[in-house]
Amino acid sequence: MRPVIVVHGGAGRIFKEREEGCRTGVVRAALRGYGVLKQGGSALDAVEEAVRSMEDDPHFNAGCGSVLNEKGEVEMDAIIMDGKNLASGAVSAVKCIANPIKLARLVMEKTKHMLLTDHGAQLFAQAMGVPEIPGEKLITERSRERWKKNLEPDSNPVEFQK
Repeated sequence: MRPVIVVHGGAGRIFKEREEGCRTGVVRAALRGYGVLKQGGSALDAVEEAVRSMEDDPHFNAGCGSVLNEKGEVEMDAIIMDGKNLASGAVSAVKCIANPIKLARLVMEKTKHMLLTDHGAQLFAQAMGVPEIPGEKLITERSRERWKKNLEPDSNPVEFQK
C-alpha cells in the first residue's frame, strides 16, 4: 500500500496576493511528510514533519507568522495525536519556541499529562532541551500589521481596549 498524507493550510480567507505562497507551503509540507513515510517513518513522524514545515513558513498562522496577542507577542498552541492508541499531547500559550508541535509531541511521549501551558510548558521545554528563539524572530511584517490594525478603535471588544 502506498502512503498518503493530507495537509491543509488552516481556515480562513486567503487573499490573492498570498495564494501562491500558501499553496507552495502546503505542497512543501505534504511532500516533507510524504518523504518521511516513504523512508519508513511513522505516521506520527510524518505529521510532525509536515506541521513543522508549516510552522517554519511565514505564510501560515503557526510558528513564524502567528497572530500576535494583545501585547504584540507570539503565543502559540499545538496538539498532536497518535491514531493507533489515541494518545495525545498539547501545549498552549508557549512563547519563543519555533516548533510547538515538537513540544506537544514530547508532552505526549514523555509525560502523563495531555496539556501543558504557558510557564509550565516553557519549563518543560527547557528540561527537554528544546531550543528557545527570540520572540521577534517569529513575528512577520504581516502579523505586525494585522496586530496594529486590531488596535484601532472599534476593532476589538471594549474589554481589550483598556
